[in-house]
Amino acid sequence: MAGSDENNPGVIGPSQEVGLRAGARGKFAAATGQNRRALSIVNRDVVGAPPFPCAVKKRPLSEKFAAEMANKQQMKPEVPNESDDFTIIDLDDPKESNDIEVPMFERHVEAMLEEIDRMEEVEMEDIAEGPFLDIDNGDKKNPLAVVEYIGDLYKFYRKAECTGCAPPNYMAQQHDINEKMRAILIDWLIEVHYKFELMEETLYLTVNVIDRFLSVHQVVRKKLQLVGITAMLLACKYEEVSVPVVEDLILISDKAYSRKEVLDMEKLMINTLQFNLSSPTPYVFMRRFLKAAQSNKKLELLSFFMIELCLVEYEMLKFPPSLLAAAAIFTAQCTIGGFKHWSKTCEDCSRMMVTFHQKAGTGKLTGVQRKYCTSKYGYAAKTEPATFLLEAKS
Repeated sequence: MAGSDENNPGVIGPSQEVGLRAGARGKFAAATGQNRRALSIVNRDVVGAPPFPCAVKKRPLSEKFAAEMANKQQMKPEVPNESDDFTIIDLDDPKESNDIEVPMFERHVEAMLEEIDRMEEVEMEDIAEGPFLDIDNGDKKNPLAVVEYIGDLYKFYRKAECTGCAPPNYMAQQHDINEKMRAILIDWLIEVHYKFELMEETLYLTVNVIDRFLSVHQVVRKKLQLVGITAMLLACKYEEVSVPVVEDLILISDKAYSRKEVLDMEKLMINTLQFNLSSPTPYVFMRRFLKAAQSNKKLELLSFFMIELCLVEYEMLKFPPSLLAAAAIFTAQCTIGGFKHWSKTCEDCSRMMVTFHQKAGTGKLTGVQRKYCTSKYGYAAKTEPATFLLEAKS
């Protein structure tokens, strides 16, 4: 059997030449060594193909370097270069590897990966401290929720709540009215608010306007009810879509005042407050905290019952609106689900709320109690008070 010329570069037998011409339909002439080298590269893709020599001009190598290259070639076949001359760089040699300039994009990618690894380590540390719940995740597609501004809004509310509230001792400056008269007025306004079916925000703003006005202006007792209905008129104009007419407010006050008196008092109050009706009330914090607490309807109604009991009480002015809201939700959670630990300040506020809850059905001021004893408000007032908070006081 004749020897094969397949591994002899530059030589093609007659049968091979005919085969090439027949396969290419006369397109190729006799193959050269370069053609065989190109075909040999294709043959390299065949798994298990025998090694073949390459007609490449080689540089003289030192004995040590030639031995290293021989060891490497046993592990991985050498890929021939298209050019006649090539330079072999030993990557294991630190001197030669340092001479290679790393491309800019590779350095950029490496820097990014290092930064990502560092950020992942920081995130893992944060996760170990406690999971973070994004309560606004479900409202991102709701334009009315203004999720992108919600953080800034509540930062502003926290800063403004101290300056937007009446001082807790302002009644000492009043000579003809006292805390009890204020409580009677607020309790009556809660019933008026319920009869007119106004928005919840309107009630809280009404109380805020009354306290802020009384803290800077002397009022006689016979004008106190006029201050109340006028404050509700201003709050309705600020919050409501459909505002009650002045005649309705006069009628519900048993026609104790004229239209002119109401409008004059409106001018006096709005100028005294310098047209500032944007003070944060407990309501804005209640909505946010209830969302964070993942509340149900029962918890929500009971929390609002607690906070409205506080609106009547003058002594609760010493607490900022955000604390009142948080304590109301905490008290409601304790009433429904049992005892939970919290800070001393909030627990003190909650204990006062429990006391108000106990006394809500007694006495003469029962507007809040009767309101929350209806089916519309889930009979929240009929819930048993969390008296164990009073017993836990040290």
